[in-house]
Amino acid sequence: MNIIAPERTSIALQKNGLCVTLSNNSSQYFNYHWLRDNCPSSFNASTRERSFDIFHLEAAPRAASAHIEGDVLVIDWSGEDHITRFPIEWLKAYSSKKPRYDPADMQREAWYADHYENVPRFSQPELKSNPQTRKAWMEAMLVQGFVILTDMPDTDEALTETANMIGTVRPTFFGDYFDVKTYINPTNSAFTAGALELHTDTPAEEHAPGIQFLHCRANSVDGGMSIYADGVAVANDFRHRDPEGFKLLSEISVPFYCEHDTYDMRSRQTVIELDAHGEVSGLTISQHMLDIIDLPQDLLDKYYPAFCRFGKMLQEEKYMMSFLMKAGECMVFDNHRIVHGRAAYTASSGERYLRGTYTDRAEMRSNYRALVSEGRFKS
Repeated sequence: MNIIAPERTSIALQKNGLCVTLSNNSSQYFNYHWLRDNCPSSFNASTRERSFDIFHLEAAPRAASAHIEGDVLVIDWSGEDHITRFPIEWLKAYSSKKPRYDPADMQREAWYADHYENVPRFSQPELKSNPQTRKAWMEAMLVQGFVILTDMPDTDEALTETANMIGTVRPTFFGDYFDVKTYINPTNSAFTAGALELHTDTPAEEHAPGIQFLHCRANSVDGGMSIYADGVAVANDFRHRDPEGFKLLSEISVPFYCEHDTYDMRSRQTVIELDAHGEVSGLTISQHMLDIIDLPQDLLDKYYPAFCRFGKMLQEEKYMMSFLMKAGECMVFDNHRIVHGRAAYTASSGERYLRGTYTDRAEMRSNYRALVSEGRFKS
């Protein structure tokens, strides 16, 4: 006969914390400061913020006693008229020593030159009316970093209301919006009819905006094919092809700038961006906004060749997706992941007009979490 012993939960009080034997028979240690600071009563259910200030305790928190009531750990605090009640299941969730689960932390899917037919497409009017379609849009952005919106009204307001669905318009030193046309005295390479190399936008900003919107209002010129590439795909391949070069470009920051009569923006960025998991999350690259690299000259003996190898790799045909933008479409893409550019066009052959703006990646992730997660306070 097999006799199954009943699950038992034990508690051992220590100097700086306590050990609890959880229902899976594992003994877990919890610090007193952490337990007192995260008492359920420490949070205001209305504001969803911590209302308790541990700085106001006269002495370090310490348990006078602790016991189990059903499936709840009860702590009576020494020197305080306060009792904390923790559900054992809640403690188990924080015993894994891993960050809190984030539904917006999705695995990225790399894509290549043949991706155009498979680009996720969403109708702008449907996005306005259907939260589930907006959820799918944000998932596509988190996973693939590039979508095409269709049926965009030919108005300035359409871009604003579209951006506001996943964030708020994020100004840059160019303003809230920018118009990509051919100018007589251009202040940016995009405002010419010449070819535009693959790049990410506004690298000279300390924190460049995360999501870019390009609303095509008119495009009847000869030429001007749009070019996009997935920086994650290229950098992941570069990591395997050139490990030492990858290390240089992901660890060493270089200067970027954008200068004209009324602004002088400067920053330092790594060309390859890594996330908290050490995975490639994007790029910062722009030949027309790269400042004079001020690294030691002997380091440049290694850095510049690696930088050039990576730049040439970005332009390999297997990565570059090329197509003609159509009026009524809006390209939405991760400005820290997707590099974009265009072929030259004949300015006198027709009209080409794009209107653009930005929002931030963090706001998009926030909106996505609010759509799919119960959070800690929702009932």
